[in-house]
Amino acid sequence: MTQYNSKNDWPTKAYKNLDFLNSSQARPIRMLCELAEPKKRLREMGIYNTIAFFGSARTPNSVAAKEHLETAEKEAAAGKPGDAALAQRLRVAQRQMRAAKFHDTAKELARQLAEWSKQIPDPKRRFYICTGGGGGMMEAANHGAYQADMPSIGLGISLPFEQELNPYIPHDLQFEFHYFMIRKYWFVYLAKAMVATPGGFGTMDELFELMTLIQTQKIMKRVPVVLLGSDFWNDILNFPAFLEWGMISEEDLNLFRIMDDVDEARDWIIEELTTHYLNKDIHDPHLPGI
Repeated sequence: MTQYNSKNDWPTKAYKNLDFLNSSQARPIRMLCELAEPKKRLREMGIYNTIAFFGSARTPNSVAAKEHLETAEKEAAAGKPGDAALAQRLRVAQRQMRAAKFHDTAKELARQLAEWSKQIPDPKRRFYICTGGGGGMMEAANHGAYQADMPSIGLGISLPFEQELNPYIPHDLQFEFHYFMIRKYWFVYLAKAMVATPGGFGTMDELFELMTLIQTQKIMKRVPVVLLGSDFWNDILNFPAFLEWGMISEEDLNLFRIMDDVDEARDWIIEELTTHYLNKDIHDPHLPGI
């Protein structure tokens, strides 16, 4: 007769059952893990405040963009007239060259902000550069912090076309999320300033979600928002038209500033962070969040 409760057939605890943990029934548990585990690591590293950088993963620096363009031009000149593939590669290289200047600007702004933050005496009150961890504009910001010898954060996301984080993020501050909504939470929760560089749908998603949270006062803290690159932002988004159509209030146009100059953006962010955080007598290192 079979003994169902023999020692060799002892049931697995639920929290060790990988089949269960990867099932749809355990989705809330996985979401909670993505909320709890980053908090543990960030607190262990003494990180309570970030400056979030958003932007396209597709934009190379100006040196790489120039090399791509030169290669594409040579291939197009040597190829058959009317070759659609070569023409497409040339168009992509031209677009990348146009946007590459913003990569360089983002890297320099991140470097200067990291240099400033590094001088804040209390480590728990420093502001750490935080990105989505990928290439392009995200890599630019992490690279800038790396040049300043300041650790930075990469909040990666599992996507078919982004398989790895950029090399400028310390191992202990590399994260990979499955759920976009939890990743967004961590972008906003610690952010005391945001820099949006030229980007696509993901950048627009993060930007408008943050501004909506500020507009609706779901975020009670002060978060200065810089849109870096007036050529791009004024071409892509007609902000005054929102007002003309009666979709926003006039004061909503003050939720952000469009800037080109690195020094101007740096000075405004530092002024805002100093006024609203560093100059306040806050005994709890958990500065105001959402």
